[in-house]
This record gives sequence, structure tokens and C-alpha cells, in this order.
Amino acid sequence: METFDLLKKLSEAPGPTGDERGIAAVVEEVWRPFVDQVIADRVGSLVGVKRGIGPDDRPRPSVLLAAHQDELGLMVTRIVEYQGSGFLRVINLGGVDRRQLMGQTAVVHGVRPLTGVLGTLPDAYLPPKKRGQSITWDELILDVGLPADQLRELVSVGDFVTFRQSLRRLQNGRVTGKALDNRASLAAVTICLEQLQERRHSWDVIAVATAQEEETFLGAYTSAYSRRPDAAIVIDVSHAKGPGANDSDLAELGGGPILDIGVNVHPGLYKALCEAAGSIEMSIQTGVHGRASGTDAYAIQITGGGIPTGLVSIPLRYMHTMVETADLNDIERVGRLLAETIARMDDDFLPGIRDELMRPRNGEESNQAKE
Repeated sequence: METFDLLKKLSEAPGPTGDERGIAAVVEEVWRPFVDQVIADRVGSLVGVKRGIGPDDRPRPSVLLAAHQDELGLMVTRIVEYQGSGFLRVINLGGVDRRQLMGQTAVVHGVRPLTGVLGTLPDAYLPPKKRGQSITWDELILDVGLPADQLRELVSVGDFVTFRQSLRRLQNGRVTGKALDNRASLAAVTICLEQLQERRHSWDVIAVATAQEEETFLGAYTSAYSRRPDAAIVIDVSHAKGPGANDSDLAELGGGPILDIGVNVHPGLYKALCEAAGSIEMSIQTGVHGRASGTDAYAIQITGGGIPTGLVSIPLRYMHTMVETADLNDIERVGRLLAETIARMDDDFLPGIRDELMRPRNGEESNQAKE
């Protein structure tokens, strides 16, 4: 499947954090041809297992690839009536930017899906002091066009709401749509699994489309705990440069994979990813995290007795909006880099990354050595 078509299928599927059933069904469909086993776990994550080469009478080491499948959305808080018509009040589900909601089309997942629009009073009806200001949640309404009595039969307080937005091509290999955080990473993992069909790899690969990353990291904790991998690589998106966002720490859209280093990243895995990129002459960018990364890496690395974890990110503009923008080349490169890294994992890989953690930096000696 072409990358655009794959990403379109993933991006347009519904999967708000807390109810990932819609996107999980799509992930199962696109992963099944490339894995040996597909499992839907008890909390909503989707797991695909691809076995490595070697005998089955002894355990093989395993690497977990984690990309969250949930998207931002809304939840119904109230059903209100005005002159017989029904309207919905909503609240954010995840880090929704309220400024972006006016004029958006949304889908209420009630008894059946209902398409509606998000609106509020036009400027002409607002006091002068309120014009041009950001709206509050109490001022936002979701209108599906039904009378109040019919609306109450089809929608309940607590129903999930997702945004309706098609993936569209821009120029220069760029695409825009909803939920590219983190469906772009799911596409990259799919590309990796497809490429591993033609590559020998000795480690088992456990691909997980995790649930509820946007709020609780639930799927990361539970999948890491239940699978107990020897190592993990988290794939997510990261802010890209653009007008008004030219911080030197931000990545270039189209500049290639971002290999993250920081408190959530094992230095041995970071080095292994860099070496894999160098072996295929792939341009990379560096992401620096002086604090917790806000990704599934935070949860996975502290699960059980600790799991060596790497973090690879895809540059993304306009994050947490309905027009998130990515470069297809970045997505494809991340998929290729993951496959290359996994193919290079052998019996010496795990001891090697452990040694990397304990080895003093160049020119430094441990306190014990000095004594």
C-alpha cells in the first residue's frame, strides 16, 4: 500500500483516547499480513507479534515497538434544548486547543454516529469586549440538527466525539489531516513490519498500538508489563519548525527522523539507532529532552525492573489541531530506520547497550577507578 493511502486509512479512523476500538480495527487490518499473531488486549491496545528466526525451544530476545493509536477528541457533558432543538455541550478529551474548534465538523459516537458542527454566537451578536477573543467551553455548542427529544434518544452524556477531517495532499510530499499524532507513527511501524518480511531478524518484534497515551499512558504501562520486552523503541511525533516556531531546538519538517536523547532514553539504544542510520546513510535530527518526554517512553522505561528504551520522533507542524502536517518522506524513513535497527539486533546487542550505560565517557574515570 502506498504511504499516503496507508496514512489516510489510519488518520481518518475514529479512536479518541479511552475508546480506541475504531482505530484498533484498522491497525489489525493493516498489520495482520506482516505479523504472526494479533492480540487485542484488555485495555484497548492492539498487539502484533512477529517472531524472529531461530528455534522455538528456547526464548528469543524481544523488542517492543510502541506507537500510540489514540487521538484527541471531545466528550458530551450536557444535552440542552432551545425552542425544541437539541444542542450538545462538550469538554476536551486530551490537550485539544480550544482556539481551533470553531467551524469544525465532528462526529458524535452515540447509538449511531451523528455528524455535527461546532459553533458559537457570531461576532455580530457578541459584546464588543468579547469580539475576537477565544471562546470558553460554555460558549461552544455541537449542533447535529436534531430536535431535542430525538437527540436524547441517540446521545448520552459521556459519549465520545471525534473530528471529521480527510487526509489531503499538499505540495512537496507534505500531507495534512487530523490525528497524525500519532497515526504517522503507526504508519511508520507498519512500513517497518512490511520491510522485515524481506529481512532476517533474530529478535522477536512486538508492535503495540497503545491506548490512552494522550492522558494516562495506560497502554504503554500495561503492554510493557505484560510483554516484558528486553528493549523498547517508542515512536511518536515532535514539533517541527514553522512561522513563529523557529526555536533552534525544533526539527525541520522533511529533515528526517528525530532521534531523541534525554532522561527517558537509554544511551545504548540511542547509539544503536544512530549507528543504524549511519549504516544506510540516512540523515537524522537530534531531539533533546532535559525532562520527561511526555511520550510512552516515560512509562515503558520504568516498568518492572526497567526496560532500555529508545525514542524516535517524526516532525509534525500544527500539532493537536485538525490540520496537523507531516512529510511522507519522514514517515518512510522512520519505518526504514526501525527495520534496519531490528535487523542489526543479535545476541551481543543487549550486553552491548548495557555496557554503554556503564562505560565512562571519553576522558572520564569512575570514582572507583580514581580511588
